[in-house]
Amino acid sequence: MRLAEQDIVNAICLSMAERKQLKPNDIDVELMWDEDLGFSAEIFAGGRSQILTQGNLFEAIAQYMYTQFQMQVFWDQIHLSLDEEIVAEIAV
Repeated sequence: MRLAEQDIVNAICLSMAERKQLKPNDIDVELMWDEDLGFSAEIFAGGRSQILTQGNLFEAIAQYMYTQFQMQVFWDQIHLSLDEEIVAEIAV
């Protein structure tokens, strides 16, 4: 299964909204990739910004897969890659 960049953003918005007790629409996400640091995201919520690590992205994607598709996915089944956009390949 493949998640497009917008699906990854949605996963992060849902995860962070639950954590911060906000609405998913109140969270802005910018996905990033760095040759040295790998994948990450910066979120903007409630007038503050926060950097999420690749581990945080995996956690949000796994949670999204469970809540949206009723699929239990472990971190080792998720592979992020950069094509024209950031995508997640889920081994099921």
